[in-house]
Amino acid sequence: MGAAVAACAVSAGTRVLWCPAGRSAATVRRAKQAGLVPVAELGELLQQSEVVLSLCPPAVAEDVAREVTGHGFTGVYVEGNAISPDRVQRIADLVGRGARAVVDGSVIGSPPVNGKQTRLFLSGPSGATALVTALFSGTAVSTPVLGEEIGQASALKVSYTAYQKASRVLAALSYGLARHHGVDQALLDVAGQRAGSYLVETDYIAKTATRAWRWAPEMEEAADTLLAAGLPDEVLRAVASTLKLWADTKDNDDLLLESALELLRRSA
Repeated sequence: MGAAVAACAVSAGTRVLWCPAGRSAATVRRAKQAGLVPVAELGELLQQSEVVLSLCPPAVAEDVAREVTGHGFTGVYVEGNAISPDRVQRIADLVGRGARAVVDGSVIGSPPVNGKQTRLFLSGPSGATALVTALFSGTAVSTPVLGEEIGQASALKVSYTAYQKASRVLAALSYGLARHHGVDQALLDVAGQRAGSYLVETDYIAKTATRAWRWAPEMEEAADTLLAAGLPDEVLRAVASTLKLWADTKDNDDLLLESALELLRRSA
């Protein structure tokens, strides 16, 4: 996602920097394909940057913010990760000590490649959100602004991902149960009578498994947000626990449906 979003900014005429220190060969390849400019040291990169867009696994969002802050960054920091509004506020409090402004962002949609569109929802100071919007003008990344309150964009992301990703896990469990009892085709026939049912998208079960390493922390963030809102969090905690059963399938594009289901059965 990060490389694809960055490539859109490049296509709009923005000079986009990245730091290759400690990154994998695959990341280096993606950055080169996206047209990003490598800078050997993070401190040097930050000195040259007006805007930092953080897109990383939720678990390390605050680590990234602390590292950027430690280098004295004074520009606009866009916290674009799938984390709770409370965590975004903590990051805003931290980074805002030196940065000119902090923008809350959330990406909803597939990576903007091969004709796909995605949305980077924004909330925060109007001048800063306008600057971010200008970076992606005319590209496959649209930037709807929700308001000036930090946490609005993240609340939208968490609310959406709680349903969308939990539904994928429930579909996998439902299909696994039906298959165990030999009624999987009947389940698909019934589900196929309803438009847009995830139950008929059995090919997506293996995809869900390979993305579980990212999705499980997002479900924890969503559960934390529910709890903070006075709502039950147990369902999403259970979804996160189920996703963790697939943790070892990270980015395994060759994973088969039956293998993904077997990993769930082994936990019983």
